Amino acid sequence: MEDNIFERMAKNYDSESRIELANIVASRVKKELMEAKNKTLIDYGSGTGLIGLQLTDLVNSITLIDSSEGMVEIIRDKIAQTNIQNARTLVADFTKDVSATKADIILVSLVLLHIPDTKLILERLYGTLNDGGKLIIVDFDKNERIDHPTVHNGFDANELKKWLASTGFESTDIDIFYHGEKVFMKQDADMFIAVSYK
Repeated sequence: MEDNIFERMAKNYDSESRIELANIVASRVKKELMEAKNKTLIDYGSGTGLIGLQLTDLVNSITLIDSSEGMVEIIRDKIAQTNIQNARTLVADFTKDVSATKADIILVSLVLLHIPDTKLILERLYGTLNDGGKLIIVDFDKNERIDHPTVHNGFDANELKKWLASTGFESTDIDIFYHGEKVFMKQDADMFIAVSYK
């Protein structure tokens, strides 16, 4: 059985600092969902739903997808407790399985960092989007001080734009919207939002 660090983290995932960061991300992402009332949204790599569950009022429906059963269990509990009607969950890893689920908008927040093959996941996300759909990526700007065997040290905007373009995405806008202290592997970091269209 593959040891999934996120399974072990699930129970204690909703720390004060994570909630704080999720609120910052969610308030920025909401600006991208102003016209999304009739759209479907996937929050891919949703963790415990800290961001995705804040967006349910802005879309027709949301599917929160994570590869960790433990994380998804927590989301299910939250949905049941708050009686959210338009959210569902799915345990899946798009790097292993091609998704049958489609959506108008996909949010990938602080997830690309953890996926070794960036090109592959971008291709899978492209295939999951409906035509004319929107991909919203939130992640950390490249940070040379970070060196970790299983986590990217952030992303260079121009490099990411090239990857997105070569995958088939059009007109990517990248905007740095937050600078946090010790938010990325105990280092100060800038967070960006990248919005691309299929």
